[in-house]
Amino acid sequence: LVVSNQGGPAFCAGANVLMILMNAMQDNYAAIDEGLVTLQGIMQRAKYNNKPVVAAPRGMTLGGGCEVAMHCAATQAHGELYMGLVEVGVGLIPGAGGCKELVVRFLGDVPQDIEYDPNPYVQKAFERIALAKVSTSAEEARGLGYLRPTDRVTLNPDRLVGDAKALALGLVKAGYKAPKKRTVKVPGTTGRAALELALYGMHEGGYATDHDMVVSTKLANVLCGGDVPWGTVRTEQDLLDLEREAFLFLAGTEGSKARMQHFLQTGKPLRN
Repeated sequence: LVVSNQGGPAFCAGANVLMILMNAMQDNYAAIDEGLVTLQGIMQRAKYNNKPVVAAPRGMTLGGGCEVAMHCAATQAHGELYMGLVEVGVGLIPGAGGCKELVVRFLGDVPQDIEYDPNPYVQKAFERIALAKVSTSAEEARGLGYLRPTDRVTLNPDRLVGDAKALALGLVKAGYKAPKKRTVKVPGTTGRAALELALYGMHEGGYATDHDMVVSTKLANVLCGGDVPWGTVRTEQDLLDLEREAFLFLAGTEGSKARMQHFLQTGKPLRN
């Protein structure tokens, strides 16, 4: 399967913010939760499918679009790629597996019988999401961790889908097998405390707003694996559950509702 979009300047610019806001305003959090469960399930099915799913993103690949590409078996990206997890701009965090996948990419390849400190890896993932870092090219997206070292780049947009199809067929001919599910060792409450201390300094220095603190604290809890001791091993589903819980909490806050409404009206983020 090849996932692409040739109908405009964006592969996918993210989720339907209006739908999320309307459900939040009506206290219909069950509908938001159902949507998150469905999206997370689709992403995991794409990642662990026995047949390769290849993404062919170009242009704006933001939020949910970035999550789609990150969960595919491989990516054939156009050279001009504005890719990132930007949900904090509307007072939310990635809820379709973006937090989980970035942590797994940074930590999942480290053998668990090796003693290592997961904090630096989690801090890098936190920076990517909390600062809404967006690439300006495919190679920059690779450096940020949104693309893998093995993902490929096409410079001619007219060849993008064709190259993606060839990549998918090549994976099948090479005997593609779905990856094994991975676990990660997380920093837990120790790592969360370190991130919260850094956030406090940013807030006191005027670099983070009051609601930035609310959103970023929830994000830190997800990336650090929740309320568990340092070195706890967590599954992908554990991290997905934490993502969903944090997303629902933030969607219900007045600060996030104000951000979503302001973005829909102006197309710009609200610093509240």
